[in-house]
Amino acid sequence: MANAAKPNPYVRAVVDYGGMAAFFVAFYLRLRFVATSGGLGWSLAMGGHGPRDLTAATWWLVIGSVVGLLVGLVAERRIAPMPLIVGVIAIVFGVITVLFHDPRIIMFKPTAIYGLLAAVLFGGLALKRNPLKVLLSDAIVMPDAAWRTLTVRYGLFFLAMALLNEVIRRTQSQTFWFNFHSFGFTLLAVLFSLTQIPLMMKYMQTPEADEPSAP
Repeated sequence: MANAAKPNPYVRAVVDYGGMAAFFVAFYLRLRFVATSGGLGWSLAMGGHGPRDLTAATWWLVIGSVVGLLVGLVAERRIAPMPLIVGVIAIVFGVITVLFHDPRIIMFKPTAIYGLLAAVLFGGLALKRNPLKVLLSDAIVMPDAAWRTLTVRYGLFFLAMALLNEVIRRTQSQTFWFNFHSFGFTLLAVLFSLTQIPLMMKYMQTPEADEPSAP
């Protein structure tokens, strides 16, 4: 069997962010499909002064996610597990949102993703496995105790993010939710990851047998 192609950063960007980029552009430019005169077809419309339509933008999330996954599959002959899972969830929730014309469904997507991530991490620990270590062990070497601590912290963080999304989607407007979904979650993830650097710096690249247990 032929080896997978070497990862290309541009291809990886399309796979990871193509769906979200299309979603963002469609929401703010008010891209939508409208029926042509006589109802015999559809045309693309843009702009207007009405409220932004989250359901209409979801069409583009689905299209962008499908295109991103296909680009990754064709260019690299493989798709990494995380982009594949996130992309499939986006497509499933997006299609259901469009079919039922209910934006609350796509607004629940971050809850599902973060809840799934937390379940995988805590489930792995319960089964005496560590998915985070498996995912990052090629780049970071730490003792198992430190990996467990890091995994618990990320599991709690993902649970908190799922809960935060539920609070926002139930109490705020669609535009507020969209802005927070586009920028707020990313900022929180970056800030949280930065707070974990001291733990990783303390324990990485040290012999496991000589290290004390992580807090």
